[in-house]
Amino acid sequence: MFRKFTKSAGIPALKLALIAGATYATILTQQAGPAFAQEPATPAPAQTEIKLPSIIVTEAVEKPMVDRVIATGTIRPVEEVYVQPLVDALSIKALNADVGDEVKADSVLATLNEDALLLQKSQLQANKAKAQAAVAQYQAQVIEAQANVADTIRQRDRLQKLSQSGTGTVSQLEQASAAVEVAQARLNAAKQAVTVGESDIKVVDAQIDDIDLKLARTGVKTPVAGVISVRNAKVGAIASGTGSPLFTIIKDGAIELVADLSETDIQKIKAGQKALVTVAGGKVKIEGKVRLVSPTVDAVTRLGAVHIVIDDESGARAGMYGSAEIVITETNALALPLSAVTTGRNGSTARKVEDNVVKQVKIETGIQDGGFVQVVSGLDAGDIVVAKAGAFVRDGDKIAPVPAEPAAIAN
Repeated sequence: MFRKFTKSAGIPALKLALIAGATYATILTQQAGPAFAQEPATPAPAQTEIKLPSIIVTEAVEKPMVDRVIATGTIRPVEEVYVQPLVDALSIKALNADVGDEVKADSVLATLNEDALLLQKSQLQANKAKAQAAVAQYQAQVIEAQANVADTIRQRDRLQKLSQSGTGTVSQLEQASAAVEVAQARLNAAKQAVTVGESDIKVVDAQIDDIDLKLARTGVKTPVAGVISVRNAKVGAIASGTGSPLFTIIKDGAIELVADLSETDIQKIKAGQKALVTVAGGKVKIEGKVRLVSPTVDAVTRLGAVHIVIDDESGARAGMYGSAEIVITETNALALPLSAVTTGRNGSTARKVEDNVVKQVKIETGIQDGGFVQVVSGLDAGDIVVAKAGAFVRDGDKIAPVPAEPAAIAN
C-alpha cells in the first residue's frame, strides 16, 4: 500500500519516511493514552532579588553622663605631728600609749624620770634660804649705817655752832664733816648689799620656777588629738629633743589620697570636687573630696599633686595604694557607644543610617563616660547609626539594619 502511494505522488523517499514515522508515532500516542503524553515545558526562572548585608545599628539617645578624671596615688596623713620631750637628758620612766591609740589633746603619752630635777630644786631652795639670810644681814647693816649717819650729822652740826661762837676749831669741824660723808657711804653700801641680796633671791626664784616647769614637762603630752602612727619611745632610754620623735600623731586621724595627675587633667580639678576612692584590694568606693590642688607642676615629669581627703573610718590606712574617680561635671547629654564613633586626625565621625542607606557624618564629641561618648553636634536624638565603626560599609551603601541589644551597646 505504501509503495503504491509513493509512486503515484512522486514524493522523495526521505520525506516519505519522515511522514510515515510521524504518523506512526501519532498512532502510538493515541493508543498508549496519557502515559506517553508530552510533558509541559518548564517556565523560565524569575530574576533573583538582591540580599542586603545585615548591619547592627544603634540609636543616639539622651542619658546621664559624668565627666571624671581617674587618678592613682598613695594614702597619707593630712598632717603629722611629732611629739618630742621638752626636757633633755632625762630617762623615760613609763609609757602610757601605743601605736593605733586614739588620744586627746594634752594627753600624757610618756613620763620622764624626775629625780634629778627634784634634787636640783632642793639645792636651789637651800640657796634661796641662804640669800634671804644674807639680805636680812644687809638690812641690819643698813639700820646701823643709818644710825651712824645720824650721829655724825649731829656731831658736825654741834661743832659748826661752836666754831661760829669761836669755841670750836676749823679742824674739828672738817673732821666731823668727813665722818658724816664716811657714814653716808657706808649706808649706801649697805643698801646696795640689800639690793644685791634681793636680786640673788629673785635669781634663785627664777631657777626654782624653771625646775618646776621642767617637772611639769616630765609628762610628755600630745599637743593635738589624733591617732598614734609611730612610737619610738622605750622605757629607760634617754629622751632628747634633737633625736627621733618619741611619737608621731596623725592629727584628728585625717588621711588623704595624694595622686599625681598630668598637666592636662589637673587643669580640670578644683578644691571641693567630689571623688570616689578605691583602695588596693578593696571593692567598696569611699567618698572623698578634693582638699588641695598643687599650684605647680613638676618640670620633668609634667605631673602635679592632688590631695583628696577621705573618711578615716573607711578602713583605709596611711601607706595604702589607691585610685580615685574625681567627678568634674554631671549632666544629661546625647550619647553614642564608643564603638560607633571613629576618631582620626580630622576629628570624629559616625555612620548615620537613613532609609537603609549609610551616610558618614562629622560629629563633635565631649564627655566620655564608660563605654559612651557625648555627641555635642552632628546628630539629633533618635538618629540611627552603625553600632560598630569597624563594620565594612561605605558612604552610600544600602544595608539591612539590625537593632543592637542594650547589653551589646553597653559593652
